[in-house]
Amino acid sequence: MSPPTIYYIRHGETDWNVAGRLQGRHDVPLNARGPLGRARETMELVRPPLGLPANGYRVEERLAEISFGAWEGHTIAQLHGRDPQRIAAREQDKWHFVPPGGESYKIVSDRVGAWYDSLVRDTVTVAHGGTARGLMAHLGIAKPAAAPLVDIAQGVVYVFAGEQLTRHT
Repeated sequence: MSPPTIYYIRHGETDWNVAGRLQGRHDVPLNARGPLGRARETMELVRPPLGLPANGYRVEERLAEISFGAWEGHTIAQLHGRDPQRIAAREQDKWHFVPPGGESYKIVSDRVGAWYDSLVRDTVTVAHGGTARGLMAHLGIAKPAAAPLVDIAQGVVYVFAGEQLTRHT
């Protein structure tokens, strides 16, 4: 049996995305460019054109965005002034770095990988940039050190098929 194909959509845009704020687990509403709400609301928008009921999906906790802990709501520029030693450590190794009260990309990749490994069929999912990066590393599409640097755009469908990734705008 071939591995499942994932049709992955990042949630719509928020004002924090535009401002470069670390959003993490904060439930920030979408702005006028984002369709309606973050991952759940984006999913409810995507399903009807596919002939699926808007509310006929399952919420998967393992796809929660990376937690930036105490850093959420701040920009990297702000953190350079407030926490320069930790920002320097993060820049040296984004994959393993854990912000205060948060998670590393390695932790996210492990939980997203467990989700992926449990799938038995092709899947449409709406989730987050951090979880997409974790999945890329889990599938070998990007090396762990490079995965946190990959831009995951909104309004794009990413198709994960084994070790291949295609992007559809």
